[in-house]
Amino acid sequence: MKAIVNAWTSLSLIKRIVIGLIIGALIGLFGPKDIIVIELLGTLFVNALKAVAPLLVFFLVINALSRTKLPKSMRTVIALYVISTLCAAFTAVLASFAFPITLTLADPGEAEAIPSDIGEVLMTLLNNMVANPVDALVNANYLGILVWAIVLGIAMRYTSEATRDFFSNISHAISAIVRWVIACAPFGILGLIYTSVSENGPEIFIEYGQLLAVLLGCMFFVALVVNPLLVFLNIRKNPYPLVLRCLKDSGITAFFTRSSAANIPVNMDLCRRLGLHKDTYSVAIPLGATINMAGAAVTISVMSMAAAHTMGIDINPVTAAILCVLAAVSACGASGVAGGSLMLIPLCCSLFGIGNDVAMQVVGIGFVIGVIQDSVETAINSSSDALFSATADYKERRKAGVDFKPGKDSPEWKSLETANAEASSDAA
Repeated sequence: MKAIVNAWTSLSLIKRIVIGLIIGALIGLFGPKDIIVIELLGTLFVNALKAVAPLLVFFLVINALSRTKLPKSMRTVIALYVISTLCAAFTAVLASFAFPITLTLADPGEAEAIPSDIGEVLMTLLNNMVANPVDALVNANYLGILVWAIVLGIAMRYTSEATRDFFSNISHAISAIVRWVIACAPFGILGLIYTSVSENGPEIFIEYGQLLAVLLGCMFFVALVVNPLLVFLNIRKNPYPLVLRCLKDSGITAFFTRSSAANIPVNMDLCRRLGLHKDTYSVAIPLGATINMAGAAVTISVMSMAAAHTMGIDINPVTAAILCVLAAVSACGASGVAGGSLMLIPLCCSLFGIGNDVAMQVVGIGFVIGVIQDSVETAINSSSDALFSATADYKERRKAGVDFKPGKDSPEWKSLETANAEASSDAA
């Protein structure tokens, strides 16, 4: 038994999720119906996510805002991070209108308050924003949670270091709890897949495939169209050599590590090879791993729109625009937690009056397709960290009249590498 446990824990989370997905699908297709124990695994997993998600959003935002310092030299990089994330959310919303996806939920229920016009949308939004913070946490009012977290985070800048450390420790503790819950994802997904397949048959995988197609299509559009356009507007040269270089050297690694933070050394080395100014990329890369979340914005927007379509909610242009901004802002808090973008879906669902019970079912579906979605999302996020750091550096060179070749190794780095290689050869 101990050997089985050790073999299981030695596997990566992604492999364990795949195993859980396969076992759940097989039992759902060929096993008996209504196995309460297996269904309970999915129910407990979703309920655990529902319980911890409000606290996670609240303390992550407070901690981030209380400590974030943005150097003046980083204005171009930060602007690119923000614009790219907003454009990604906008792209995802448009794609969701063009290719509406409806989801099969165990208990779809009804929207708590389906907005009927623009005035009602804005009134509901404002009322939720100024709700009692305790009530917001208890009732999972994510708009209220976000507003109070922002206010407290800004106010915390003027408190003592000990106070900020206290909130930082709480944030880390909540993140640890989330990681424990996520560690149970293979069993939760086993239960969710079993319930879905046993009730709906193998056709449910067609639905998941359609959802995944929209998500990946949006992400590839951002990586190959939106980001290159932003780069071109800044450097006024063909952006694709740089874009493809970043995707190859950074994106592929990030795809398999599934962590922007873990990919920081890779991005730093890439920037060094490109001959970028160290003062720029040494700050831009770690900062990007935290706030540059275009892929997460796509995930949050598409999943929230799918939830709205499922509930039969008619989304007007103003609500869609608010969703773009809300998804972009919330995406910046998705870093550092596995499945972080999925955990912020309820925040945007609350904009449409969709209750926490329904939103967390959508999060559960997100974990099912997250085997692929999360890897691609991380690749887009992390590769664009290096991309925009290089863009900001090239922009300064263009203004100074210095020639440069986007995406090419710098001559200085090549000569240094050659010298090091010769020295190593002589020593041998």
